Order: sequence, then C-alpha cells, then structure tokens
Amino acid sequence: MSKNIFFKSKGPFRLNVLFPNHSNSKTNIKDIKSLNKAEKLDLTFFDSLNYRDLAENTKASCCITKENLKKYLPKSCEVICVESVLFELAKVTLKFYPYADLDYPDISLKKPNKFKFPGVKFGNNVLIGKNVKIGKSSLIGSNTIIEKNVNIGKNCTIGSQIMIKNSIIGNSVVIQDGAKIGLKGFGFIPLKEKNFRIPHIGKVILKDNVEIGASCTIDRGSIGDTVIGKNTFLDNQVHLAHNVKIGENCMIAGQVGFAGSTTLGNSVSIGGQAGISGHLRIGNNVKIGGGSGVVKDIPDNTIVMGYPAVPLKEFLKKK
Repeated sequence: MSKNIFFKSKGPFRLNVLFPNHSNSKTNIKDIKSLNKAEKLDLTFFDSLNYRDLAENTKASCCITKENLKKYLPKSCEVICVESVLFELAKVTLKFYPYADLDYPDISLKKPNKFKFPGVKFGNNVLIGKNVKIGKSSLIGSNTIIEKNVNIGKNCTIGSQIMIKNSIIGNSVVIQDGAKIGLKGFGFIPLKEKNFRIPHIGKVILKDNVEIGASCTIDRGSIGDTVIGKNTFLDNQVHLAHNVKIGENCMIAGQVGFAGSTTLGNSVSIGGQAGISGHLRIGNNVKIGGGSGVVKDIPDNTIVMGYPAVPLKEFLKKK
C-alpha cells in the first residue's frame, strides 16, 4: 500500500494504547484504512450492513464496529465494539494524523520556478507548494494555488482562481475557473460543548480526460479517496462530498450535489440540481432526471426521476 503523501502519520501505536478500555493487545497498528484497502497491522471500521461483503473479506488486524456487526468480520481481525463507531474512529485518526482535522494553510507556497516545470505555462500570481509535480504542456491560470505534494499530469488546463490540495490529477484534465479540489469534507461529531471534527486523511483522484466545471467543490476522502473516472465531465457548481466515486464517461449537469460515500458506475447521466444521498450505489448506464432526489440504490440501465426518484414510467403515471 502506498504511503500517504499528503498527511504525516504519528504511528505506529500499540492497540492497547489506542483502546485501553477495550484491548490488552500490544500489536503495533501502522495505519488506518478502509475495509477493502486495509492490510495486516492496519486498523479499519465497519458501521453499516451495506459494507458486509467488504467486512467479511478485510485483511485488517483490527476493526472498530458495533456489537451486532462483529459476527461478519474474519476471526483474524480483532474486534473493538463501541457505541459510536465514527466517534471512536475520529479520535483514533486524530492521534495518527493530528493535522487532518482542518485545512491548515500551506506555508511553503512560492511563485513557481519555471526551470523546475519545463513546458508548463503559468499565469500571474500563481503559488506552488513543495514537491508539486506538473507534466509538460500544462497551463496554469492566474491566481491559482497548488499546495504541497500535488501531482498534475501532462496537457492539463488549470484555470484561474483555483485551489488544489491533496490531489493526484491525470493527463489532459481540464479544471475551470474557481474550482476547489481536495478540501476537507463536512464531517464532525455533534457534541454539546464543542463539536468534534472528523479528520480527513484521503485524497482526490482525477483520472485522464476529466473535466471539472467552474466553481465546483470536490472534497477529499475521509479514510478512503474521492475518485472521478476517465472522461467524466462535471458542469459548473457541482459538489462531491468525501469518498464519492464516479465511474468513467459520466455526465453531471450543473448544481448537482452528492452526499458522502456514494458510488456511481460508468456512463451515468444526471440532470441539473439533482441531489444524491450518501452511501448509495448507482449502477452503469443510469439516467437521473434534473431536480430529482435519489435516496435509494439504482440498478444498471435504469432511468429515474422525481423526489424521491422513481423509475421514469412510474413517475409519468403520477402526472
């Protein structure tokens, strides 16, 4: 598993140090990963039956979960049963990554050294962080900020007044003016005295030939990543929350909003101002009408519309 290049871990930590009231194990936990990405000596979490298949096959050494879900985990995985999985996960993640709960400004920003980026054209007032990589024949517009460790491929067009952080961007990607890529998502545990922010240690991955419209906001992943597949186009003012994954050749019209951890297949089309709830699975070749509210999974090759969204024939019968 590749190292997290955007956030520095303070680990490893012994399991009995992380969970003194739940475990006597002195196993060293190296990192925190999602169920399907976790390996031996990693910690993961499981809080919904929607992820039962992933839980049954996880390679993690330890998992934070609920009492009623622990039976789905492998015997090789030590179980930490808690009342609030996300709260315990947030507290532990903050121990590993103490600077991932806020978007702290990158103080390494400087004007780009053109000798370091051969073949790249820069507008005025561009700022670049440490260890940024930009491929040849890319164009960076004025007043754009690219923070430390970001990777941008060849032949990319990055517009003006754009913020990019915690992101890996493929070749021939277009990002229109005013977009914000890789910022922390809207995640916190509500408490009476002071809300507890959930750290976001993931990144944004934009595959080749993706286009991001003006003033879009794409949040980085919390534990996993936010991913947009090849040749997918987003219109202006689209918002992707943390951990959303969009397949290839999708078309998303303006002002569509995605809640966290929803997954879209390939060749999905979504009309303007639709809202997609979190933790859903949208199949391949799905079409979602403008202004729809999607609150349930949608199978392949389905057309839906309305609020809540229903198959098109059912929607038309109600008219």
